[in-house]
Amino acid sequence: MSKYLIRARIQVDGTVEKHDIIGALFGQTEGLFGEQFDLKMLQDKGRVGRIIVNTKVQGSKTVGEIQIPSNLDRVETALLAAMIESVDRVGPYDAKLEVVEIVDLRIEKIKKIIDRAVEILKKWSKEKSPDLKEIIQDIQELLKLPEPISYGKEELPAGPDVDKSDTIIIVEGRADVINLLRYGIKNAIAIGGARKIPETIRELSKKKKTIVFVDGDHVGELILKELLKNIKVDLIARAPPGKEVEELTGKEIEEALSKAVDYKTYLENLIKEGSKDAQQLLQAQEKVRGEVEEARREEISLPAGIVEDIKSLLGTLEAILYDSNWGKIKRIPTRDLVDELSKLPENNVNAIVFDGIVTQRLLDKAVEKNVKIVVGAKVGKITYKPPEILVLTFSEFM
Repeated sequence: MSKYLIRARIQVDGTVEKHDIIGALFGQTEGLFGEQFDLKMLQDKGRVGRIIVNTKVQGSKTVGEIQIPSNLDRVETALLAAMIESVDRVGPYDAKLEVVEIVDLRIEKIKKIIDRAVEILKKWSKEKSPDLKEIIQDIQELLKLPEPISYGKEELPAGPDVDKSDTIIIVEGRADVINLLRYGIKNAIAIGGARKIPETIRELSKKKKTIVFVDGDHVGELILKELLKNIKVDLIARAPPGKEVEELTGKEIEEALSKAVDYKTYLENLIKEGSKDAQQLLQAQEKVRGEVEEARREEISLPAGIVEDIKSLLGTLEAILYDSNWGKIKRIPTRDLVDELSKLPENNVNAIVFDGIVTQRLLDKAVEKNVKIVVGAKVGKITYKPPEILVLTFSEFM
């Protein structure tokens, strides 16, 4: 099912057929925004549905309606609507095309479901008299606020999935955790209004992917700065300006978290905007991350023979895969590394040593397969390094 439906009116100063109008749509929009936004290309990829044209002749003119189903997002759908309005000729005749509306088909579907639910309830109520006590109990249960658990030695308010999830969402207070629980987000934990960052938060951030989700006010900025100075922060999300996390709707929470950006991008944008302390915060965060990485290196013991393996790989463009006991699983060309990992089951490979560059694509696949250590000749541009994986280079052993 498509997400949106573009409805447009068309008037042509002459008698034309439906296929003439469709041809004009394709022909006059071709290449306007490049190949990726070409109407034919969008249809081939299933992002735009079958175009329907209904017309009738009025005197010497042809008038009608055009319907274009869209699976694009809101911005792209609006751009598509504006693009088709640029069509000003059909065949040899002048034409005028105007978008009447863009219908959100999901909302229409929800309305139909709600209307049907009302019908079912009416029929149901006739068949069985409701128990008032049961109804009151059901309503009370629905209105009951979810209760967070107490986590760690500081008994911080948290969702029940903080331990199970590989990602935590750090918020300011108990009310924030409760609001996220209300909308099914169970891996949040609050710093609890403490002046000092709780040790529990510090330790969790070392082991898990960390999202900081703060209020869209000055206090939120201060808390974010304190966290950036003291713990490993991976992603940053903010409530809309002037709003607090505890008062956001489910849709606002979803939107804020979907727009979370990595710490480096967030701070570099602030630096570009002229922020005085963003550069210091970036340096502080890099220092924290370096300390976390160093601690992980000390925890993991590498076999004595690893240097000999590295020497045997130099200049070969090959890789060695190891199991959890540092037994060699196989030796393969570096170019086949990602594909080979894709074929293997999770937890099969514990470490990879290879003559090549560590890329984001390789790291993502390694994390997916629960690889713990990656040793490469060099490290390329990495936008996000998951905390559960240790990345080393040949230079650290030679």
